[in-house]
Amino acid sequence: MQSLDWLVIGVFCLALIGIIVWVVKQKQNDSADYFLSGRDATWIAIGASIFASNIGSEHLIGLAGAGASSGMAMAHWEIQGWMILILGWVFVPFYSRSMVYTMPEFLERRYNPQSRTILSVISLVSYVLTKVAVTVYAGGLVFQQVFGIDTLWGIDFFWIAAIGLVLITALYTVFGGMKSVLYTSVLQTPILLLGSLIILVLGMKELGGWDEMIRICGGISVNEYNDTMNNLIRSNSDPNFPWLGALVGSAIIGFWYWCTDQYIVQRALSGKNQKEARRGTIFGAYLKLLPVFLFLIPGMIAFALHQKGLETGGFLPMLADGVTPNADAAFPTLVAKLLPAGVKGLVVCGILAALMSSLASLFNSSAMLFTIDFYKRFKPRTPEKKLVGIGQTATVVIVILGILWIPIMRSVGNVLYTYLQDVQSVLAPGIAAAFLLGVCWKRTTAQGGMWGLLAGMIIGLTRLGSKVYYSNVADTGSSLFKYLFYDLNWLFFCGWMFLFCMIVVVWVSYATPAPSAAKIQGLVFGTATPEQKAETRAGWNKWDVIHTAIILGITVAFYIYFW
Repeated sequence: MQSLDWLVIGVFCLALIGIIVWVVKQKQNDSADYFLSGRDATWIAIGASIFASNIGSEHLIGLAGAGASSGMAMAHWEIQGWMILILGWVFVPFYSRSMVYTMPEFLERRYNPQSRTILSVISLVSYVLTKVAVTVYAGGLVFQQVFGIDTLWGIDFFWIAAIGLVLITALYTVFGGMKSVLYTSVLQTPILLLGSLIILVLGMKELGGWDEMIRICGGISVNEYNDTMNNLIRSNSDPNFPWLGALVGSAIIGFWYWCTDQYIVQRALSGKNQKEARRGTIFGAYLKLLPVFLFLIPGMIAFALHQKGLETGGFLPMLADGVTPNADAAFPTLVAKLLPAGVKGLVVCGILAALMSSLASLFNSSAMLFTIDFYKRFKPRTPEKKLVGIGQTATVVIVILGILWIPIMRSVGNVLYTYLQDVQSVLAPGIAAAFLLGVCWKRTTAQGGMWGLLAGMIIGLTRLGSKVYYSNVADTGSSLFKYLFYDLNWLFFCGWMFLFCMIVVVWVSYATPAPSAAKIQGLVFGTATPEQKAETRAGWNKWDVIHTAIILGITVAFYIYFW
């Protein structure tokens, strides 16, 4: 890092401070202002926030690492702009009509209070196991690699960087609320995109172009079925990414994340109306087409550079065994070795933007979940200002738990992004089943939805516990339990778990009385009033349809090219 790099970082920080000061000066009269920006966000802010919230430092580290270790395999999860379209076209009208603040609150409207509590617990647990732990770990690792500092004041620089950035981000989120998340995302998103694009271009130049990357990665076999790193669709016998499991598993995880997770949906809930929310999701879907090219392919570039330079020691640093390249170090190594002064500072700003936007969204969402779905339910007369303070306290606890989970996380998954999807694959099926049947099938009952959620939570936690146990205990033998909850491919497990939860919802629903028409009014397909239908129809025109078709076409073309 040279003086010019620090100057660029300083200018970025001043711009960020300016936005935060402006936001803090805005009046935030109640929890709706604080948590949902007063429901007046425009499509640009919504789309930018959806993208910036999703793209955290776990992508810079984890997705690039996945590209360096397994090639295109994880692209199923990143070429999912079409899933955000489902949020905008299908779910936004239901969420808008119900006027809810949180996804658990929507389940209470559709099902019962118990379902709301179950989803709140699952959501908060998932934030600890995935978003907090992964983002904090990845942030610390990337800055340790980029700055090249091992220890500072006798303390591992990893922890100084990670926790320091957490505290800085928490400060502006605490004072600015949802508005600070939305408006800082508008600054952070273009910087993140520009920085990553520079890495892509310089990496390609250093390697010798796209064809050279395809040639080198295409010559590396990833299994015994002649699949290479370039193959997106792999043999169904592949131990890690069988094609059927990848398609089904990524769709289930994507549906849960993009259409039902508070972390993402909260951005759409902040829109002025259905039109702004829908167009925000379309804009976000366009942006979501980029991560494969900006993060995963640079990981493949780093791997290809390593292969070309094996005779001179390789490009990537090695793991402790001295033989295996450290895939998770792909992106920061590209930054450290390829970027000139000034440009490196810009990319570091992009990394800062990714980390802070991801954490800020997490803080705001977790605070809202605890405050609205737990505290306010039991103490409904609590003053609005006190509700905000309760949420801030809950956020601190969640962050501490996430930091404590980091050592355990590393024992579960060797590649960061694979770990993230692995954990999400056991959290998603029950929630996806409850939401999907809840809005598509009028006969779904409160008890059916609740037991579907419970089944998913119990099975998911059992699988996760088994992963931790069997990953750290030797000579456990073989058994049916071990096969189902540890040995079975994680993607197939996700698909079978989703099917089981769907069966539970249907079976219990048929065994219990059907919900009344008044209970599900406007919350299920076929129950909207003429006024509600007219409001939804007024929220889109031919251009929304055209842009939707373009996004779907790009997705299909991508699958055809990398098939």
